[in-house]
Amino acid sequence: MRNDSPQRKVVAIAQARMGSARLPNKMMLHLHGFPIVEWVYRRASKASTIDALVFAIPDTPADDALAIQLLRAGATIFRGSENDVLSRFYLAAMEHGATDVMRICCDNPLVSPLELDNLVNFYSSVRCDYAYNHIPRGNSYPDGLGAEISSFAVLETMFKEAVLPSHREHVFNFLWENQERFVTATFNPPDVRLQRPDIRLDVDTEEDYCRLLQMDITPELDGAEIMCLFGERQ
Repeated sequence: MRNDSPQRKVVAIAQARMGSARLPNKMMLHLHGFPIVEWVYRRASKASTIDALVFAIPDTPADDALAIQLLRAGATIFRGSENDVLSRFYLAAMEHGATDVMRICCDNPLVSPLELDNLVNFYSSVRCDYAYNHIPRGNSYPDGLGAEISSFAVLETMFKEAVLPSHREHVFNFLWENQERFVTATFNPPDVRLQRPDIRLDVDTEEDYCRLLQMDITPELDGAEIMCLFGERQ
């Protein structure tokens, strides 16, 4: 399913919304001077292998404030279904002419531009339908520095065939539950200082948010500098 044409276009689509049962309105919570969603924009924008960065957000009134914040920051947005996230991603990718689609989760304000580049380079060097480095599953990455990527053809297959609510609400669930149909791959961080699968950087709860508030971090820190703040592995 992989498109190996030299006319490739990698479109990174960042998933964001205001609704969250565990931490309402977390995208707009301020973290050392900027809303969480703007941390993602500022950091992901620095990745050199991404041809376009698009924030895919719901087309509901509750998400209007999020759209305004992103537009003020200079981000490109796409608005689509609140619950059919797979549709939202597919239509955003199609609108921007993607041949390959990277999914960035906006629950990860410390997403690393270098690790996004490492993901694209790895994905480009191996024959696979899907690659990832956002979670420590089969690799030694911390949770929250990376992303996941597939060809547009894979995304289109999922869009056309997925019918279960769990497959429409989570972009790559269909692929994970049908792994016999797809070639998936992952890798370890090239920088050994980032080989910390014991660390979780997601912001899902108030506790997660408060932990990052207490850390001396800025959007300019690289992944290795962030890892140093956690000290040695216990």
